[in-house]
Amino acid sequence: MFLQKTVKKRSWNDEPGRALSLKTKMVALIALLIAAVLLVIGLFSNYFVRTVTEDQLGEQALSVAEAIALNPDIIEAFDAPDPAAVIQPLVTPVQQATEAEFIVVGNREEIRYSHPNPEQIGGRMVGEDNERALNEGQSYVSKAAGTLGDSLRAKVPIYSDGQIIGVVSVGFLSTDVQSLIGDYTQEVWLMLLSIGAVAFLMAIAIASYIKRKLHGLEPEEIAHLLFQKETILQSTHEGIIAVNRLGQITLLNHQAKQLLFGNEKDEQSLIGQPVTEVLPSSDLPEILASGTSHFDQERLYGEHPVYVNSSPIHFEGALVGAVSTFRYKTEIDQLAKELAQVKQYANALRAQTHEFSNKLYTISGLLHLDKRKDALEFIRTEHHIQLEWSRQLIGKVKDPLISGLLLGKIHQAREQQVQLTIGEDSSLQQAVAEPQRQALLTAIGNLLDNAFEAVKQQPISERLISLTFTDIGDDIIFEIDDSGSGISPAIASGIFNEGTSSKSTAGRGFGLSTTNRLAKAAGGEVLIEESELGGACFVLTLPKEGIHP
Repeated sequence: MFLQKTVKKRSWNDEPGRALSLKTKMVALIALLIAAVLLVIGLFSNYFVRTVTEDQLGEQALSVAEAIALNPDIIEAFDAPDPAAVIQPLVTPVQQATEAEFIVVGNREEIRYSHPNPEQIGGRMVGEDNERALNEGQSYVSKAAGTLGDSLRAKVPIYSDGQIIGVVSVGFLSTDVQSLIGDYTQEVWLMLLSIGAVAFLMAIAIASYIKRKLHGLEPEEIAHLLFQKETILQSTHEGIIAVNRLGQITLLNHQAKQLLFGNEKDEQSLIGQPVTEVLPSSDLPEILASGTSHFDQERLYGEHPVYVNSSPIHFEGALVGAVSTFRYKTEIDQLAKELAQVKQYANALRAQTHEFSNKLYTISGLLHLDKRKDALEFIRTEHHIQLEWSRQLIGKVKDPLISGLLLGKIHQAREQQVQLTIGEDSSLQQAVAEPQRQALLTAIGNLLDNAFEAVKQQPISERLISLTFTDIGDDIIFEIDDSGSGISPAIASGIFNEGTSSKSTAGRGFGLSTTNRLAKAAGGEVLIEESELGGACFVLTLPKEGIHP
């Protein structure tokens, strides 16, 4: 249905004077084929009817002539004083019974003893076709012109005591023969025309059926859609595998082949193979069995962790196959990490904006109360605090992104009335490689956010978070302590598992999982200890040198 709606909205041949439609072409070609076949059949039938009719009439005439030639009365009449007086009465009833145009009996001199026209009796037979019967004794059928016109005639010799004494000629006029042939061929052509009309209607029905099965598309449109589909399949960044209802691969794009096999195999060599052999961990057999969809499933295809979406394919209400799309899990994690960083920056900016708004309101109030000295003192104090934080961070942290994140978290802590302290000996002077930087930004943001959440329920005076870091030695180490309630023993063993959280809110439990995964990807780890402040203590360690896979 979707394809039909799409086709109605889009056409590549809407301009005037376009080529004939597929339906018109099919009907025209089938009609021409039917007409050609019927014409050949008609011509052959015409020839066949003519030949058969003439042969049948010739055989009929020959049979009548042979019967007359063997009639003893007619043979004896040849010795009578007036043979015609005996033979004419004997032949006339036979002629009427057989509907022959004429029956002529003549002697060896070709003198007639019988004729449909009595006036012609005694005259010489015409046609010049009696020699074979009189001289050679043959019985045959010939065409010649007689006194009655062109005719189809049978010639049979008459024997008496082994001697040829005369000839019998039985004939049908050519006009009568042609009339009879015309009647037969007319019936044949009427039948062929009826068959042609039915076949033409069937051609229209077949063309309409095929057009409907093609959703009204023209061949050019089908080729265009096929090219579009192939281009989309090969250009999409997701791997795509489709199977039929037997579980055999019917479609596999280049990205799927690269992800699963690299350059070891060609796409076409995999078409028709059972998906259970090519990809044993695929969800497609289960989709074919259950007919339900699976979304965002984490799987291991080869050596690559991927996120998979699988759905059944239905056609006219029947399950005809299934399709899976998948992409690298690391790519989605990278997007999630970048989104988390943006969110952290946004929260830091929001906190800073909110804090500065409060300070502006304070300054505005002092100015309205005409307490300019107090306002100036407040400004100096805040300016000193900002300079001190900036000086400490710039002096302690060489990387501008990390120092910017820490400064934002300090403002966020002040907004939430949390006392965030940075250890006096903390220092990060080592240039951080990109994998370590990304892991640090995500980990610091997530761990500090968790610390803020942990101390939120504590009295204001007890909302304490301590941050210390160093790059002395071979590793970069960050330690974050909080005065919250700590980690429950029930979830401590699986705290780094995705979905594990001390909070009951839905959609939580991904921060520590992401932090731990990124730390491991950068060659480090995240540890959990008891905090001297009474809550939890998370220790992040990362090697200074980048990890090259």
